[in-house]
Amino acid sequence: MSYRKRLTFMIGLDSVIVLTAIYLSYIPLHPSIENFGLQNLFISSLVLLVCHHLFASIFNIYNKAWEYASIGELVAIVKAITFSIFVTAIFQFAMGYEIYGRALATTWMLHVLLIGGSRFSWRVFRDQHLKTKKDMKNVLVVGAGKAGTLITRQLLNNQDLGLKPSAFIDDDPNKYKLQILGIPVAGTSEEIVQAVEKYQIDLIVLAIPSLNKDELTRIFDECSKTKVKTQIMPMIEDIMLGKVAVNQFRDVEVEDLLGREPVELDIDGISEYITGKTVLVTGAGGSIGSEICRQICRFSPKKLVLVGHGENSIYLIDMELRNSSLPSVEIITVIGDIQDRARMFEVMEEYRPHVVYHAAAHKHVPLMEYNPRESVKNNVFGTKNVAEAADTFGVDTFVLISSDKAVNPTNVMGSTKRIAEMVIQQLSKTSNTKFVSVRFGNVLGSRGSVIPLFKKQILAGGPVTVTHPDMTRYFMTIPEASRLVIQAGSLARGGEIFVLDMGEPVKIVDLAVNLIKLSGYSVEEIGINYSGIRPGEKMFEELLGENEVHGEAIFPKIFIGKASFEQEDEVGYLLMHFEELSSQELKDYVLSLANRREIKPFALASSN
Repeated sequence: MSYRKRLTFMIGLDSVIVLTAIYLSYIPLHPSIENFGLQNLFISSLVLLVCHHLFASIFNIYNKAWEYASIGELVAIVKAITFSIFVTAIFQFAMGYEIYGRALATTWMLHVLLIGGSRFSWRVFRDQHLKTKKDMKNVLVVGAGKAGTLITRQLLNNQDLGLKPSAFIDDDPNKYKLQILGIPVAGTSEEIVQAVEKYQIDLIVLAIPSLNKDELTRIFDECSKTKVKTQIMPMIEDIMLGKVAVNQFRDVEVEDLLGREPVELDIDGISEYITGKTVLVTGAGGSIGSEICRQICRFSPKKLVLVGHGENSIYLIDMELRNSSLPSVEIITVIGDIQDRARMFEVMEEYRPHVVYHAAAHKHVPLMEYNPRESVKNNVFGTKNVAEAADTFGVDTFVLISSDKAVNPTNVMGSTKRIAEMVIQQLSKTSNTKFVSVRFGNVLGSRGSVIPLFKKQILAGGPVTVTHPDMTRYFMTIPEASRLVIQAGSLARGGEIFVLDMGEPVKIVDLAVNLIKLSGYSVEEIGINYSGIRPGEKMFEELLGENEVHGEAIFPKIFIGKASFEQEDEVGYLLMHFEELSSQELKDYVLSLANRREIKPFALASSN
């Protein structure tokens, strides 16, 4: 129905209701109001009718979608009717008519009843008959607080989504057996399985934004005992900012079950050294590098220089940043290899960045075991090139992205990362540039991480391959790792190694089990195979060596390692005689150098 036809219908309906209400109110009282007269009643009726339409227009009663009517619409009706009766009473007084309070009160009550009933009856008819004809999925809402009721109200008002709230789950015993918005609270989180069976649930929605990771994991474990899909409501902040709708549920991700709370940033400290400055990121197209770029743009640098070896990855992050709603930043793309020393010096000289985030690196442990020469060229010599270029052209802060594998390394990748730390620690002794390293564990979802591999194996029907049942790793999300890197730059004084308090290490097999459950399968359906530890791998990782540990965090959940400046000329020997060493000699050399062990004779002999 068009707006004009709808408006005409509503005005006609209300006119009939208004006149009916006033006449029904006065007729039963006729014997006691004979002096009032039919003429006065007729004129009062016209006044009431005009007043009703006037106040209905003022309170937008004719513009409301009554199929979604709620308390707000009812309040608007009561206001319009009350003002109409009040003005009619004033008119009767001004005209010298006798005011009959009982008749006006009865008119008011009939008016509210008939007008309100005509509106809300349409919503009841729509909800009970028109929309329930289509197949609806029964939804179990976990959390009967503000977020849960917000979601439930949205689903009840928008049944085109095909989702019908059937029951709540809440651990507050005071809510048990209550009804909220007409939906029963079926029990606590320990009764999720029974509630799913009783109410024939098709979808579980987790609606407790304040839930910590441990509790979320516990509740998800209960949900995974059913065969029902489990989703989670969007963040309240995103709803308030209009980024997503309340009903845009998302799948529970492994990051949600990580079991640790995110790091909060010192916004003022970061803004002071980034806002309005030129920032350069190497490896800007990679998982960590690209996320650093996204986070940095929020602090409005003057320029952001994206340096990368692969043109496609740089193109993608460039387009993403240019098309985003983030503050306007001048984006500059640079294709260049950090192993090309002349190119790095050329880039630093041209753009003179205030801050450099060095994220370019080879990071795949088994691959680097088989290709030690490439690992050294990229992770050691590449870092040396970028760091010395930063020193030469007066960069204020240089942040190296390191790894927990740099602690007591047993593989080539970890060793080259530790040597890269030693390179910038040595430079920090003489340079005006503040050189710092940031160590963190495995990054969930990054290229080369176990998550994409596990997901691919699950998609193929299994089994999931895990190296060892007792192998553990520290894990963090890509945004979290990037925030730590940015925060470290604001805390830098020179020579430090920053480490995130990553909580307890996670068993790889537990991660695999969670991913299997998140994908809607049981471990028995997919299966887990143990393949054995690969070359260069450790059973567990460390974040700081024994001689590097400071006892107190310098920032919430961020620790600082003691600077270690014992590196002498070994990196110089490595650079000079790199081509002379065989692959095995090179592996032995970097492992010895990174672990501060005695250098084997062949390496020293080659320098003569």
